[in-house]
Amino acid sequence: MNNPSEFTTTGHSAASGSNRATGLREVLTLPYRSYLYSYPHKTAYRELDPPLPLGPLWERENTDTYFLYMHIPFCAARCGFCNLFTLPDRRDDTHERYVDALERQAKQWAPLTSRRPYSRFAIGGGTPTLLNEVQLNRLFDIAEHVMGLDPAHASISIETSPDTVTEGKLALLKERSVDRVSMGIQSFIEAEAAAIYRPQKPQEVERALEKLARYDFPLLNLDLIYGLPGQTVESWLYSLERVLSYEPGEIFIYPLYTRENTIVKPEDIQRQGPDIRMELYTAARETLKSRGYVQYSMRRFAKESSLHASKELLPYSCQEEGMVGLGCGARSYTSEVHYASKYGVSYKATQSIIADYVAAERYDVADYGIVLSREEQKRRFILKALLHREGLTLDDYLQRFGSEVMTDYAWLSELLTEGMAVIEQENEHQVLRLTEEGLGYSDAIGDWLISAEIREQMEGFVFS
Repeated sequence: MNNPSEFTTTGHSAASGSNRATGLREVLTLPYRSYLYSYPHKTAYRELDPPLPLGPLWERENTDTYFLYMHIPFCAARCGFCNLFTLPDRRDDTHERYVDALERQAKQWAPLTSRRPYSRFAIGGGTPTLLNEVQLNRLFDIAEHVMGLDPAHASISIETSPDTVTEGKLALLKERSVDRVSMGIQSFIEAEAAAIYRPQKPQEVERALEKLARYDFPLLNLDLIYGLPGQTVESWLYSLERVLSYEPGEIFIYPLYTRENTIVKPEDIQRQGPDIRMELYTAARETLKSRGYVQYSMRRFAKESSLHASKELLPYSCQEEGMVGLGCGARSYTSEVHYASKYGVSYKATQSIIADYVAAERYDVADYGIVLSREEQKRRFILKALLHREGLTLDDYLQRFGSEVMTDYAWLSELLTEGMAVIEQENEHQVLRLTEEGLGYSDAIGDWLISAEIREQMEGFVFS
């Protein structure tokens, strides 16, 4: 469920970063306003006219290392909360044609991105492990033999689902030096899973987890969702305890979001009664802290351990760009331009976009995306740092942009006034960091930081 390296917005508020008409305290009255995992959001992307040749974009990129991402947009069924770029399609021949296209794209991109080594490689979706073993193995071959990934110096992550976990695929992942396996469970209560159209039996989840435990991957990540229809504090903590019994190194907890373009509609949730998501979040946070997990963001809790003892990893900073996204639905980030294939949610739109991708012969221009102004580069820099435990180092902003962040965005001081953030001295640097309460309100704070210009573009997006 977690797409590496990103922040996504799923809702809009009246506040905007360049128009402080709405104060922070008012924004915080509705903590679950939007989910930010990348900025600017994909619904702000538009046709780039004229299209931008990829060569010059990557020649200007100054990061020391890159992040390689492959998107596999197929899944067994679309969950009720999902608005990701995915298509329910189990057919081997469809998957085969898609992997052929991804390899064709990789061969055209490899000369453009070979200037830097890859420090991370992730395969997301959709459900990548829906592919058969031969197709799955081809993805790793493309990464290594076409793109130039060195698995001995890069962290490697893949997403899976309980129904696609097999001995053969796990053995393959182990052989290909996968460090992190991420599996969305969402709930161990069958009725709760059914309420979000997730055809999943608790026994199937347990079977998959037992197999994963036997292969002992360096990092197991498990996802849960709170705020499901019919969920209570007791049932939520039951699911959390079941997850904890497998001692995963990392746990993501997501609040349930619904949008007009998802199967489960906002009105379906509103009929369930009072919103208890903050109560559920707080109960989980306290439980996880008591079990030795460190909170790194609103969603991510992890054990502090030596994950890659067997690898000497190349450095990568979340502030850096250099995201090379292969596959239909993958986004690529340079410091000035974010680009991707077109975005759709409905079956018909997604199927059409994938068909165009598979039929294409050339992938050497960016024709859909957004060119980031200096202002938006600053906001992205702030968001990428502030919504994580590490916080925003004020000198880092000064060094990159040549100005003081608290001067450029004086309204950030509202975070301090409202107790959502503090400025701490760390070695010789000052760091603006969210408090524990602030982390819990990250979605509202992130939404509050969006510029008026980006918000207008997002609200103008028509879902197909």
